[in-house]
Amino acid sequence: MTLPTDLTDIAEPAWTLDLRQVADREHWLLASYAMHSRDSAGRQHAEQEHSYRGPYARDRDRVLHSSAFRRLSGKMQVFTGEMGEYHRTRLTHTFEVASVARTIARVLRLNEDLTETLGLLHDIGHPPFGHCGEDVLAEAMRGHGGFSHNQFALSIVTELEQRFTHFPGLNLSAEVLGGQDSRAHKAEAAIGRAPLLEVQVVDLADSIAYNSHDVDDALQMGLIEHAELRRLTLIRRALENVARKLGDLPPSRLRQALVHELLDLQVSDLLVSAGERLRECQGRTAEELRADGVRLGHSAEIAAERAELEGYLFEAVYRHPRLMQVRKLASDRLRLLFDGLVAAPQRLPLRFRTRAAQIGVRRSVSDYLAGMTDRFCDSQFQLFQAQPTGPLTDW
Repeated sequence: MTLPTDLTDIAEPAWTLDLRQVADREHWLLASYAMHSRDSAGRQHAEQEHSYRGPYARDRDRVLHSSAFRRLSGKMQVFTGEMGEYHRTRLTHTFEVASVARTIARVLRLNEDLTETLGLLHDIGHPPFGHCGEDVLAEAMRGHGGFSHNQFALSIVTELEQRFTHFPGLNLSAEVLGGQDSRAHKAEAAIGRAPLLEVQVVDLADSIAYNSHDVDDALQMGLIEHAELRRLTLIRRALENVARKLGDLPPSRLRQALVHELLDLQVSDLLVSAGERLRECQGRTAEELRADGVRLGHSAEIAAERAELEGYLFEAVYRHPRLMQVRKLASDRLRLLFDGLVAAPQRLPLRFRTRAAQIGVRRSVSDYLAGMTDRFCDSQFQLFQAQPTGPLTDW
C-alpha cells in the first residue's frame, strides 16, 4: 500500500492520520495478518498506555534492560572461553537472531516491535555452559517437572525479575508471554492452532542464525575446514554465489563471505516461500491465520539442504573431541553443585531459600543454577568446595 502524499487526503475522513500514534502507524504499515497492538490481550497487571510507544516496544525495552538479559554476555553459545575469544556468546547470538527476525518481519509487513522482543527474549532462560548445562539440569529434574530453558525464560520474566514494587516480573504483554510459551511447548505448537507469525519468524531466524554462525565459529577455530564443507549442497551453493560475485578470496575473507551468503540464501528463500503463502491471506487477521494453522517455512529444496548442514554440524562440530572434553568438565561441575545444594539447601542465597519453601528445593536449586553465567557458576562451585558452610552468592 502506498502512503498518501497529502496526509489530509484520506479515504476515511472521520479520523486524522497521525503516524506518531502506534495504531495509525500500524494501520498503514502492517499487513492485516500481522499482530496489531490494538488487538493485544493486554497485561496481567493493567497499565496506562504510553503516549507514543506501543506495548511491544515497551516489552522490548523491559527485556533489554533486565538483569537476565545482561547475563547472556557470560553464557556460552556453543564454545567456551577456553577455546578462544572470537566465538559467539548467547548475547551476540541473541542480537543476531533479533536482527534477522526483524528484517524478515519488515519485508512480510509483520509487527517488528513484537518480533524483536521475542527475538531478544528467546534465549534468556539458557543455563550456563550451553546445551550441556541444559542436559544436566534436565536429567537432575527428571521426575520433578523437568527443565527447559524456554520454560525457565517464563519464570524469569514473570517471577524472578524485579521491576515493580507490588508484583514480580516484567508484566509483559500476553502475546510476548504466549509466544515464549509456544517455544516451551514446540510439539503442541507444531500441529493444530498455529503460533503468531511473529513467533514463527523468530524460530526460523534462530535456526538461520546458528546454522550460519556456527559454521563461522567452527572454521575460525579450526574445528572444520572449507574442503569438508564443500561436500554439503547448501555450502556449495553459497560458495558458487560468492565466487560469482567476488572471485577468488583468501581463506579469512572467504569465511566471512560464506557466512554472509549463507544468511542471505536462507533468508531470501524464506521470504519467497512465506510471501507466496501469505499472498492468499491478504485481508485476514492474525487470529484467523492462527485458527487455520497457517505456518511459514522454507522451500522443500532449501529445507532439505539445511537439514543436511545441521546433521553435519551436529556430528563434526557439536560432538568434536575438543568441545566434548570441555563440556564433560563443565557438566561435572554443574552436576556436583546441583547435588550439593539439594543436600544442603541452607547454602542457597536467601532469595532462593525463600523460593524453595514455595516451589520445592530441587526447583529452586535448578532456578538458581540456571540463572548463572559460566564464570559465576565456576566461582560458586569453587566456593562451595572450599567452604563447608555459609550461603553462596545471589546473582
